[in-house]
Amino acid sequence: MSNAEKIGVLVPDVLLPVQGIDLHKWAVIACDQFTSQPEYWEKVAETVGDAPSTFHLILPEAWLHAPDVKDRIRKSQQAMQDYLENGILEPHKGFVFVERQVADKFQSGLVVALDLECYDYNKGSQTLIRATEGTILDRLPPRMDVRRDAQLESPHILVLYDDPDGVVLSGILARKEELPLAYDFELMAGSGHLSGRLIEDPVLIDTVLAGLASLIEPATYAQKYDLPNAESPLLFAMGDGNHSLATAKAILEELKPHASPDHPSRYALVELVNLHDPSLNFEPIHRVLFNPGEDFETSLQLFFAEKLTLHSIADMPTLIAEVAKSTSTQQRFGMIQPDSYILIALEHPIHNLPACSLQQFLDLYLKSHPDTKIDYVHGDDTVDELGRKPGNIGFFLPPISKDSFFRSVIVDGALPRKTFSMNHAKDKRFYMECRKIKP
Repeated sequence: MSNAEKIGVLVPDVLLPVQGIDLHKWAVIACDQFTSQPEYWEKVAETVGDAPSTFHLILPEAWLHAPDVKDRIRKSQQAMQDYLENGILEPHKGFVFVERQVADKFQSGLVVALDLECYDYNKGSQTLIRATEGTILDRLPPRMDVRRDAQLESPHILVLYDDPDGVVLSGILARKEELPLAYDFELMAGSGHLSGRLIEDPVLIDTVLAGLASLIEPATYAQKYDLPNAESPLLFAMGDGNHSLATAKAILEELKPHASPDHPSRYALVELVNLHDPSLNFEPIHRVLFNPGEDFETSLQLFFAEKLTLHSIADMPTLIAEVAKSTSTQQRFGMIQPDSYILIALEHPIHNLPACSLQQFLDLYLKSHPDTKIDYVHGDDTVDELGRKPGNIGFFLPPISKDSFFRSVIVDGALPRKTFSMNHAKDKRFYMECRKIKP
């Protein structure tokens, strides 16, 4: 078995715009961004006009439930056909090395095709490619409507691999300046600079594949994640676009009864990014309860029993400092109430992350207290402000360490919804490369 087959990677036939296409108008941000800000997408439409653009190939999710959604889908699929017939796109066999600059951050990625037979988004998955957060199945049908009759895919999916030593990209970086430049331009709406270089040399491609395969070499893998064995290893973890990849998988399952094993829809184009890339920031998502019952603290203590201790803290800065002292054997998070700051410590938790431990309790509590509501918020100041309001309780959580991220997915499976946030909206992937998904 080749390394490519072993790790579920295909060297794709990438389609890129021909010379002369205005790339500033061609590339647009992921369709699942700015869903509550349709004015962003109206500005994109104004910027693009009738020029060739991935905007015409996608359905922004701000309009996913619009009255004319079926017409929008039909127009996007017709645009795909037109671009293929009118020579807007030209093929390149190979990977694409992508560099993205936003402000003072630089992100390096690799566009490849992943084998969807190596991916399972369901709970308890043990496949090479796994979801990092729970997949909401109700979100798939409308997205399947978009992909089902599409001729092309263009990815906004970011998939993470855990390579602290930078083995996978070392060969590419050593030869970067001699690689053919595929594109180099400024993205719209202040989203930074994007460049891409073609990886067509078979020797360099093999070096990349060998680097990825080395990450799941059994002895190294077991030692790295402190596991008794390396059975059913995790190589690729979803970063962004989990529901898009799940949609591609669901469409493949529809096709399998009457499609050949090498049908192009068996694969999905994605950008691989090293978990340890300095551009990636994992920020915690805090919780706020509204209208909790008088039995809340008692319920909390009963649920965690002797593992739980509560400590009164003077103020928010001290709480933040104390929560940061979490260890593998003692998890810490903060509880913010109108008249107090409480440090919660859990000894020898069964979950790998504080967010998972807390969410298990909150889910059960919410189920038995229908009048209590929950919200997920970003920012230390926001959770502090909301938690201090009468009738509320805020929960301050520590950020996820990159060193523990993969192990958390391996041990706990897909993490609870809203466990972490990865970068800001304008930093998300832009559509650039395309690939045919129909024979």
